[in-house]
Amino acid sequence: MNQTQIKEEIYIPIDHILLEGELIIPPQARGLVLFAHGSGSSRYSPRNQFVANHLREAHLGTLLIDLLTSEEEKIDLVTRELRFDIELLAKRLKEMTQWLLQDKRTHALKIGYFGSSTGAAAAMIAAAKLEKYVQAVVSRGGRPDLASHYLQQVKAPTLLIVGGADSGVIELNHEAFDLLTVTKKMEIVPNATHLFEEAGALEQVAELASNWFLKYLQ
Repeated sequence: MNQTQIKEEIYIPIDHILLEGELIIPPQARGLVLFAHGSGSSRYSPRNQFVANHLREAHLGTLLIDLLTSEEEKIDLVTRELRFDIELLAKRLKEMTQWLLQDKRTHALKIGYFGSSTGAAAAMIAAAKLEKYVQAVVSRGGRPDLASHYLQQVKAPTLLIVGGADSGVIELNHEAFDLLTVTKKMEIVPNATHLFEEAGALEQVAELASNWFLKYLQ
């Protein structure tokens, strides 16, 4: 367990490309949370950064990484197709996790996934395929229903967080929740919309997520 903070920009080689990320591990880290975002977001998203900072204050390491290259992001902004290529996103998330399991700075830490939007579906698939190594999953305003064929294979305790005013997405999360056969919980943040931009909403997300990870990454 590291005694000093690790903070590095990292580059993970996958499929002849390099994916860029920010790895921060606080002293005495209790686990490591890998962020999987989607729908045109990035590791610089203020929402992701806010939640990640909250997790680090709870002594959890974080890896915020873009699942698409900058060139792919430019294509996706026009076509919007890559963000819905869930199998591609899940494959890259899986390979990133395997990289973490081999890196000397992170191999001893239990791993969790924090997925948002379509990234939540990628997190579900990767968790199903890496059941021995992924210990917890949290979805924020996610689309776990897009991974419906894999949900019964997920073994990691799973928390679904949805905004109370995020009409449509609530129903899709209920459908996904019913398919999960693991320890699970669904939290609805009152009056929050899809991006949790309302006062205090993101703070509730961060608190729910950190409590979940602390419970299952110990």
